[in-house]
Amino acid sequence: MSLNPIRPWRNIERRQSRQIHVGSVPVGGGAPISVQTMTNTATTDIAGTIAQIQAAAEAGADIVRVSVPDEASSRALREIVRESPVPLVADIHFHYKRGIEAAEAGAACLRINPGNIGSPDRVRDVIQAARDHGCSIRIGVNAGSLERHLLEKYGEPCPDAMVESGLEHIRILQDNDFHEFKISVKASDVFMAAAAYQQLAEATDAPIHLGITEAGGLVSGTVKSAIGMGNLLWAGIGDTIRVSLSADPVEEVKMGFEILKSLGLRHRGVNIISCPSCARQGFDVIKTVEALEQRLDHIKTPMSLSIIGCVVNGPGEALMTDVGFTGGGAGSGMVYLAGKQSHKLSNEQMIDHIVEQVEKRAAQIDAEAAQEAAE
Repeated sequence: MSLNPIRPWRNIERRQSRQIHVGSVPVGGGAPISVQTMTNTATTDIAGTIAQIQAAAEAGADIVRVSVPDEASSRALREIVRESPVPLVADIHFHYKRGIEAAEAGAACLRINPGNIGSPDRVRDVIQAARDHGCSIRIGVNAGSLERHLLEKYGEPCPDAMVESGLEHIRILQDNDFHEFKISVKASDVFMAAAAYQQLAEATDAPIHLGITEAGGLVSGTVKSAIGMGNLLWAGIGDTIRVSLSADPVEEVKMGFEILKSLGLRHRGVNIISCPSCARQGFDVIKTVEALEQRLDHIKTPMSLSIIGCVVNGPGEALMTDVGFTGGGAGSGMVYLAGKQSHKLSNEQMIDHIVEQVEKRAAQIDAEAAQEAAE
């Protein structure tokens, strides 16, 4: 098994929520926290949308959301569902017929606000379609699109208004005896979103979908998402997440896993522990790590790799990783395997050799896991 010791001070006690399913993916009730993203292609571009979904799935996405703004998109969704390797959430706004069509097309979940799709009769029609076709529902509250009566009551978007909106939508579903739903209360303001989610977690046992909406570009959006969602996840809140970035959906998936990996909540791929580098480095740490991130992107097995430029912290970090390399000067360094010093290696051979060792270790971990499962 990979070196990943459990320590009492690492444990996160997750909030107890009831479990629903988004297709084959369990959400809540102690299930692994799922990672989501959303396509940004035109849904009517069937080939492009399928390609984007497949790329996201290959990066580890458990669930992908697809916008369904018109009837042509509903028709396209049927074919997209057939080709998708993961369950799809249909993003529905305002027009109740799109929700019914998406359910009929095979969507695993409908993302709606019950309050903005028309009269109670129309809401009931969408709920019935979801029930008939085995769809779950996500109630999606956003600070930027709160109902008029709540803005009049509170004067501006705020956590209280967002939670009240969510609870009103929950009542609509429950009044129609529908309970296969999860809920989100997103805002672009980290403080507002965190406060709303904390209140919501105390007010319902529904599974919670976390996100900081419209977070920004790859760097700024990831930082905001890591701060906002990281604090909530650390507090045990959250059953599924999306990192909302103005970037390739694959990057959203990667950043989502990095957030979960940093908290020990999901483990996928190689966790590279590396120093920022300084004048003591025995090799170019930054270029080495960049090369290794690309070369090891295909590894899905959870494992750890330390790349440290000198012997100040290198040996200590290597003791806790599956594979390690510590710079020692004079054009060579020390390779560590399974936390133990193994052999010296020249800097010129380092990248190819480390890739080889990581691949061997991953195969070993997979074999051990398969044997354990067989027993």
